[in-house]
Amino acid sequence: MVALTFPDGARREYPNGITGLDIAKGISPSLAKRTVAMALDGMVMDLADKIESDAKIEFINREDPRALELIRHDAAHVMAEAVQALWPGTQVTIGPVIDAGFFYDFHRNAPFTPEDLPVIEKKMREIIAKDAPFTKEVWPRDEAKRVFAGKGENFKVELVDAIPPGQDLKIYRQGDWFDLCRGPHMTSTGKIGNAFKLQKVAGAYWRGDSNNPMLTRIYGTAFAKQDELDLHLKQLEEAEKRDHRKLGREMNLFHFQEEGPGTVFWHAGGWTIFQEIVSYMRRRLRGDYREVNAPVMLDKSLWETSGHWEWFRENMFMSQSAGDETKDERVFAIKPMNCPGHIQIFKHGLRSYRELPLRMAEFGLVHRYEPSGALHGLMRVRAFTQDDAHVFCTEDQMAEECLKINDLILSTYTDFGFEGDLTVKLSTRPEKRVGSDQAWDHAEGIMQDVLKRIEAQGQGRIKTAINPGEGAFYGPKFEYVLRDAIGRDWQCGTTQVDFNLPHRFDAFYIAPDGSKKTPVMIHRAICGSMERFLGVVLEHYAGHLPLWLAPTQAVVATITQDGDDFAREVLAAAQRAGLRAEGDLRNEKINYKVREHSLAKVPVMLVVGKKEAAEHTVSIRRFGKEGQQVMALDAALKMLADEAVPPDVKREKAAA
Repeated sequence: MVALTFPDGARREYPNGITGLDIAKGISPSLAKRTVAMALDGMVMDLADKIESDAKIEFINREDPRALELIRHDAAHVMAEAVQALWPGTQVTIGPVIDAGFFYDFHRNAPFTPEDLPVIEKKMREIIAKDAPFTKEVWPRDEAKRVFAGKGENFKVELVDAIPPGQDLKIYRQGDWFDLCRGPHMTSTGKIGNAFKLQKVAGAYWRGDSNNPMLTRIYGTAFAKQDELDLHLKQLEEAEKRDHRKLGREMNLFHFQEEGPGTVFWHAGGWTIFQEIVSYMRRRLRGDYREVNAPVMLDKSLWETSGHWEWFRENMFMSQSAGDETKDERVFAIKPMNCPGHIQIFKHGLRSYRELPLRMAEFGLVHRYEPSGALHGLMRVRAFTQDDAHVFCTEDQMAEECLKINDLILSTYTDFGFEGDLTVKLSTRPEKRVGSDQAWDHAEGIMQDVLKRIEAQGQGRIKTAINPGEGAFYGPKFEYVLRDAIGRDWQCGTTQVDFNLPHRFDAFYIAPDGSKKTPVMIHRAICGSMERFLGVVLEHYAGHLPLWLAPTQAVVATITQDGDDFAREVLAAAQRAGLRAEGDLRNEKINYKVREHSLAKVPVMLVVGKKEAAEHTVSIRRFGKEGQQVMALDAALKMLADEAVPPDVKREKAAA
């Protein structure tokens, strides 16, 4: 017998080997009908799986958030069946669920085109309407290879060979069609519903290797309800308009080119925004942090001590090709992180407990290898600047330091216009890690307590979650996920508690009793990658940046040449008032100038002509708003200068 505990706390015994479906039917036929899967001790499984040990059991219906991944997984299988029904001879490879949907890679002589997608969708709806059950079979390895080879599915044969010996080789059927799959799946194709959409086609090399055959990847998404799909598609449409790469071109902020893959060529406007963000962060750290700067390139021995050489080497750039040495027979690595350099600064000289907590900050340029196919504008680069900091403290100080960092992160996001809900996730020990289990238990226990305090202090704005196995190799971490104007989540800030690195580097401070103690090291970033954060901010505002962040805050434009002299006077006065202002005295129609500067997302235009020159006024036009406002020059410039004051400076002035 097996004892199963239900969500209401009830505990019942059943024969060993009973299935979840049998249990659901025994409770009520309606429960069995609406259930699509089950969870045993939190793990989602097929409803038809046998239960052979005591567990907590939950029944999952289509509306359960956990069912969304199943809906998308099942839709991927149905898409693969539809493709092979329409184009016999097409080979299927892999079809995983991804963040916002699913994809499947296919091998076919002629690649698919966007025009094929409606045809595939139609066939998918026919398959779903048949409501064929999903059934799982476990096959011997040799039989699976024989069957797939006989069908001409050479990629599947390769996948079978890649499955480690001893692991079950699972086959899932839906009617006559079947595929190699780990599962789980829902009970039938009909449970997918019709709230799905195929979105695009793309090329992809088999297993991501350019030496392998080129495949066609078809992307799609699916939801439990049509209104959820409609909302998602609308969000994608809006996201396309807000794409920071498109805005970067329109606003002349930055570009990328092949000679520097994954590295940003900042234009004047983009660099202005970048520096405004850095200046903001410097002001916020003033008085609490000491800004330092560690070398970009360090001997590999330092990275061996830190553990990066073992755990992170594939993501690091070397001074020469891997294994080669410089003329002085040394191997150097370009830093992927700032922490080992900061430990060296901490170690330089004798430290007392009276100096703790010691907070070091650096806007450090780091380099990490990313595959070329993963690069994505400012969001995924190979060279980026971290608003990095490390706090060296005692164990007793650690919790309060984490809470202090939390307050700084939350207020920073608010200042940049992210005023909605935030999620703080605790990422726990990964499989590859340094340090003892005892040290990890201790660190995670403290972080759990801090997480509860963060949630309590958030007054409903903060949601919390656990990310099992996603911590850094040296310690657990908090990940801060903010939500933008169109509802997308972005993970930006982190707080990581580290008992390991200081120990590995023999860092210590002198305790009150004169003994040597190893400090706790807290790694923290607020923006994270400054480049990525800038991209997130651009998309959040759709390029319509608040005045304090806008690279060009105002353009003084003339209607006719009669206003040129006054326009120069206005421009000089605006610049004296501290505004980043430019002049446009070209012999062009004012409507042409308005369109051009609107495309560049300039927040304010100060339009002047003969009348304005005579009256010493300006006509104010604001980006994205109809109409204009006529004001005296001095009053207009004072209003704009006040508006352009950064939010943290405004708070300081208000508190003074």
